[in-house]
Amino acid sequence: MLFNKNCTIAKLGEKVLRQKAKKVKDINSKEINAIIEKMIYCVKKSKGVGLAAPQIFESYQILVISSHPNERYPNAPLMENEVLINPKIISKSKEKEKGMEGCLSIPGIRAQVSRYKKIEVEYTSRKGTLKRVVFEDFIARIFQHEYDHLKGKVYLDRVKDNKDIVSEEVYLKMI
Repeated sequence: MLFNKNCTIAKLGEKVLRQKAKKVKDINSKEINAIIEKMIYCVKKSKGVGLAAPQIFESYQILVISSHPNERYPNAPLMENEVLINPKIISKSKEKEKGMEGCLSIPGIRAQVSRYKKIEVEYTSRKGTLKRVVFEDFIARIFQHEYDHLKGKVYLDRVKDNKDIVSEEVYLKMI
């Protein structure tokens, strides 16, 4: 394996979470492949449903969507890991929906965040193929959450009312 199995997640306050991530120039480099392998390992180990490279202290435009039911997200749909390199949003639905979000970089709390219900995105796959895909509902939410990390934002930046923030413990009782 090319990466070490240390899975330290950057926490709110770390400078890397507020920086705009760099575009990946060589997707076949050993460094980029090691980052991707580490991201896939860390998102599973941390029981997340998505992860952006800045969350493992790597300021690159890479995100992983890894939706699967787990104790943090028991109702998450099951899908294969999807690695998205240099992603961008092509179009968004007019309709938005509020939903609870949490973040591995901000442990212990959840908050209601308004996100587009449907988005069309373009990205380069791990194999180097340019893809255009439509994500809806929970998967669209994951994408938008992780995409914000690439722009130096966290989900709390999108909370409209502090009353929409709850502890993780209370959230888990609610679902």
